[in-house]
Amino acid sequence: MTNILKAACIQTNSGPEIEGNLKQIETAIREAHKQGAQFIALPENVCVMTRGREKIIARARSEAEHPGIPFFKRMAKETGSWIMGGSLAIALGHEKLANRSYLFNPQGEVAATYDKIHMFDADIGAGEKYRESEVFKGGNRAVAATTPWGKIGLTICYDLRFPHLFRALAKAGAFLITVPAAFTVPTGQMHWHVLLRARAIETGGFILAPAQCGVHDGGRHTYGHSLIIDPSGHILAEGDSEKPGIIMADLDLAKVAEARRMLPTLTHDCEFEKPV
Repeated sequence: MTNILKAACIQTNSGPEIEGNLKQIETAIREAHKQGAQFIALPENVCVMTRGREKIIARARSEAEHPGIPFFKRMAKETGSWIMGGSLAIALGHEKLANRSYLFNPQGEVAATYDKIHMFDADIGAGEKYRESEVFKGGNRAVAATTPWGKIGLTICYDLRFPHLFRALAKAGAFLITVPAAFTVPTGQMHWHVLLRARAIETGGFILAPAQCGVHDGGRHTYGHSLIIDPSGHILAEGDSEKPGIIMADLDLAKVAEARRMLPTLTHDCEFEKPV
């Protein structure tokens, strides 16, 4: 296995209907593969972007019935690529859903799944409020999946604000952590770049952050700016603020060992008495 991984983030402006989104995603995946991508990552809520509890629940599907899963299996097998399929809204058999990320291997199999742990419940100003916990049930398990290049950590969007999760993934051996997202514009302008760069520096690993962009059903506006970041916090590739597209970068995996050898902070945890 080569020490260089060619990775791609696909930035989307997903709408409210699954089938229409899948058609656009297929075109983008095939283009990324044509450009040589071995690992392809997509954004949060990649199959459906809408607003309002009733609309989100109405468009959710059970894992057995969700068309996105066989679609990504087929695309991974046909392209021979590893695909991180962003996240899907999965009906759990009661009133709440899982915001679930899937990793597919080139054999067309599900290699790993991860349910978003941290729920985005926030009032960000100008009347813009989010209550993700009213629709989704948070997960309780961190996931680092094995690939030919090493372990890949899975997170989703708001998880970005919880560095202990990223540290746990890095300490479990993850050389790369994916952050599929649908960041709001105000919080994106304030925090997107700096938080992603900080997570890369803190873990000494690569960060792939494919994002939603533009205006979606219900008037929600997402920040875009998909990013690929190296272990030193340098931005290797960045997407547009409003337009869907593909960003790519060659990841030199030796840089992970180099960064962690230079600053071995993952081995320097100290016990301390917490404040009261």
